[in-house]
Amino acid sequence: MRVVEVTAYGGPEVLRMARRPEPEAGDVPGRVRVRLKAAAVNQADLKIRSGRFAAGLGDLAPPFVLGYDFAGRLLDPAPGLPEGTRVAGFVPWVAEGTGEGTYAEVIRADPTWLAPIPDDVDFTTAASVPLSSLTAAQAIDLLDLPAGASVLITGAGGVLGRFAVQHASAAGYRVAAVAGDESDVHLLGAEVVIPRGAPEEVITGVLGFAPERVDGVFDAALIGDSLLPAVKDGGAFVSASGERVPIAERDITVRVVVGHPDSARLKGMLEKIDSRELATRMADVLPLEEAAEAHRRAEAGHRPGRIVLMI
Repeated sequence: MRVVEVTAYGGPEVLRMARRPEPEAGDVPGRVRVRLKAAAVNQADLKIRSGRFAAGLGDLAPPFVLGYDFAGRLLDPAPGLPEGTRVAGFVPWVAEGTGEGTYAEVIRADPTWLAPIPDDVDFTTAASVPLSSLTAAQAIDLLDLPAGASVLITGAGGVLGRFAVQHASAAGYRVAAVAGDESDVHLLGAEVVIPRGAPEEVITGVLGFAPERVDGVFDAALIGDSLLPAVKDGGAFVSASGERVPIAERDITVRVVVGHPDSARLKGMLEKIDSRELATRMADVLPLEEAAEAHRRAEAGHRPGRIVLMI
């Protein structure tokens, strides 16, 4: 089967097409095979390829296959899902440590990663959802605030932040969003949109929204410590990555979200995509063999939204 391998740490040019044996039915106990139709390009893929996360990969070293999100058809039956079912999900790639990501024609998947795709949702759309939408929802869970609480979400123009705004609004929070595109983020549920700028400018915007400061922050843009003055004493701060985590002060609870598969929750999200209750956004769709170009566009901020590889 065709895969795209990271041949060495470096720029997009280290991504190369290669051939690997196709998995066989039952060759790994408890796993089922999925023939992929689409895989998404995530920011974590770019960081792993560059070598920035090499220390966190343990003994795993190139060549390996990148990729978290996927959509395709089951080649083997799974509990409640017959062979041929259209499914989406994400591979917890780093935790698995196998070097078998989703830039491939066939993957092995744990059935607990899989959610059925509604008939009217196409593969590319489905592949744009799992990791970012689940991580965003799990970040909002970690805030652990009562309905009506005020929440600041940074990076609200990005894929993760857009989902976070929608999930926070659905949870009953008052949302202030830091983004460049005001009108679009308002439509997703943000009460106030604060323009991107220096941290002190963002904090000024927050105080205009919540003079007593916000109850919580989800920092999808990884601004870090300089946002803490925007949070009430005893509030909550969730970072999207361990790369930039503030030192807790004033009894503020600081956590890092690490997205994990949740098939039941993903099923509901895909159903909301189908009913237009949840919105995703794609920037480009490229064939698998153009994975290097997809990485170039993602790093350049070619267009807002998720880049998806067709397989």
